[in-house]
Amino acid sequence: MAVNIYGDEWDESVGRDRPGWQWKRLPVGRLLGAEQIGASLYELAPGQKTYPYHWQVLEEEWLIVIRGEPTLRDPSGERKLAPGDCAVFKRGPEGAHLVRNDTGEPVRILMLSANNIFSPAHGRLLATPKAFSSAISSRFTSSGSQRRQAR
Repeated sequence: MAVNIYGDEWDESVGRDRPGWQWKRLPVGRLLGAEQIGASLYELAPGQKTYPYHWQVLEEEWLIVIRGEPTLRDPSGERKLAPGDCAVFKRGPEGAHLVRNDTGEPVRILMLSANNIFSPAHGRLLATPKAFSSAISSRFTSSGSQRRQAR
């Protein structure tokens, strides 16, 4: 299967309609059958944001600008991005970020991650159960078994 990130086919069941946080989303990774990395295409209308300021807990997250000029807020401040720009958000608070559309045109971004985030605004971990258990299992089980074998 192939997914066209320049097309206009959206999964209406996964968009968001909350004022200030309205977007369309296409779950690219899920549609392609990806198992380890999530990929979501977002289209933000003017004046909208993706999510509250947050960071990833277990894995990095990538942003690739497909169309428009989103504003990126991160620990270094705010800056406008352009089509083709990429940014990586490392694990933990140093990778905190928020993306918003301050322009008069729609903005389209592709986000790559494992869907494990911490939101300071919510004060909690927001993780998909499958992703969280898989990450915890692979990080601790394999390292634990390696330690046992080394003894």
